[in-house]
Amino acid sequence: MTDSPQPSNTPNQISLPLVLCLGLAGGILIGTSLNKPAQSDEVNQDVQKFKEVLSVIKNDYVDEAETHRLTESAIQHMLDELDPHSNYLSAEDKVLANEDLQGNFEGIGIEFNIFHDTLVVVQAMAGGPSEAVGLKSGDKIIKVNDTNIAGVGLTNRDVQKYLKGPKGTEVKIDVLRRNVADLLTYTIIRDKIPQYSMDAAYMLAPRVGYIKIRSFARTTHDEFVQALDRLRKEGMTRLVLDLQDNPGGFLDQAIKIADEFLKEGNKIVYTKGQRGTYDEDAVATAGGAFEAGEVIVLVNEGSASASEIVAGALQDNDRALIVGRRSFGKGLVQRSFELEDASEVRLTISRYYTPSGRSIQKPYGDYASDYSDRFKRGELFHADSVKFNDSLKFKTASGRTVYGGGGIMPDYFVPLDTTRNSLYFSRLFAANILREYAFNYAEKNKERLRAMTFKTYLNDFAITDAQLEEVVRMGVASGVKADRPDLQKNKPLFTTYLKAEIARRVWDNESFYPVFNTTNEVLQKAIPLFDNFPVLDRQGM
Repeated sequence: MTDSPQPSNTPNQISLPLVLCLGLAGGILIGTSLNKPAQSDEVNQDVQKFKEVLSVIKNDYVDEAETHRLTESAIQHMLDELDPHSNYLSAEDKVLANEDLQGNFEGIGIEFNIFHDTLVVVQAMAGGPSEAVGLKSGDKIIKVNDTNIAGVGLTNRDVQKYLKGPKGTEVKIDVLRRNVADLLTYTIIRDKIPQYSMDAAYMLAPRVGYIKIRSFARTTHDEFVQALDRLRKEGMTRLVLDLQDNPGGFLDQAIKIADEFLKEGNKIVYTKGQRGTYDEDAVATAGGAFEAGEVIVLVNEGSASASEIVAGALQDNDRALIVGRRSFGKGLVQRSFELEDASEVRLTISRYYTPSGRSIQKPYGDYASDYSDRFKRGELFHADSVKFNDSLKFKTASGRTVYGGGGIMPDYFVPLDTTRNSLYFSRLFAANILREYAFNYAEKNKERLRAMTFKTYLNDFAITDAQLEEVVRMGVASGVKADRPDLQKNKPLFTTYLKAEIARRVWDNESFYPVFNTTNEVLQKAIPLFDNFPVLDRQGM
């Protein structure tokens, strides 16, 4: 079950099961625990002091106090004093946060959305338990184990609570199906459901392949190698690796993917901790799957941690052209420490450095306003608005100058496409109107659209003004005020997104990207740069 998407180490590699993450919002997991270290006298004194305070509160505070809640709050506040990435997860939150990066979860196997306070099946996952019992796209789940879930303010977390569960357990659902008068009842046996961290892999043009990685999960390297092999068989000699808005994930997966591009002996990344415990070097091994082909890596202000590891390794080794805008600037490594009650502390245990010696970690104080600051000073539109400190100057393998201190600066700068900043689009998207329209249109026209083939759809199908007006009406009915001037100004964004979402519903998730990427300004600017290889002259800077 998943909500509808937006879509073994060698001795030379870092062997610790580490994770690079933006924090809980990024959905990151490490999946390891450590033996408890011996406590020093200083720590014992601090623990005793904390116990005394809790005891006083429990016994003498004027009202009944929930000491468990106070303890959890105190732990989080304590970690907040360290850095933006050290975090505490309750046992419940840990399970939810870990699933995206583990590569699978256990449930009934549906992609869903919530339309008008009703859980709607977008798709029963191929080979999953819901497909096996006959659940269909468009089915509305009204009851779960005889509990009504329609029209009660259902949230994504509620859906997870009702439908996820251990493999082999049963769940009964009552479904309302189009053109069927009575509710249909299904008993579904939960199973392990695979998840994928790679959104798309297809040929952009003759010889040019495209792979988009959403995050670095446990299965990312395996997915990547399979996609690479398929595209090479289709004639790919040039690759665009899209890491835009990729928040990071597992360090070992980033290392393995970078290794596929680099020759044996090339440094990938190294880490340094407080006392040397977590100091490690990662060096490329022999036999990378794409050591000779031309590579362009796309990054932007949402590309972080593991994404920056890959981009930094390829840039410092002069192996790829980095295209886009300055990346997020997250150069810290976390490790998880599981507590006795199955909760978890994710603690920053080292900094990582790119092969040239760069730390790309930005100042902690920049986190709250970083994006707005970049916008205000014009950095998202003009590369010369980015100012680097000369003391943080480093050299790539060929002697090119690169900088540390705040993200990976691309070799070729592409300004932000302002047509993707429509407030009206954002409001319709947040209200689920755009996806609901695309879903309904695809359901009504699926057979006709499939008959025309995806290639014909991609080239010839167009969203009409009448369809856009229907979207406006749906928005008004759901409380989103019409904004036709915004719609007309940003019309390509609306039409391309709707066309892409319809394609996703008619064919598959990967079909979204060949459509939507026609307006991906960074990608469109990157493709012609292949003709300049192997020159890396920081064009556009």
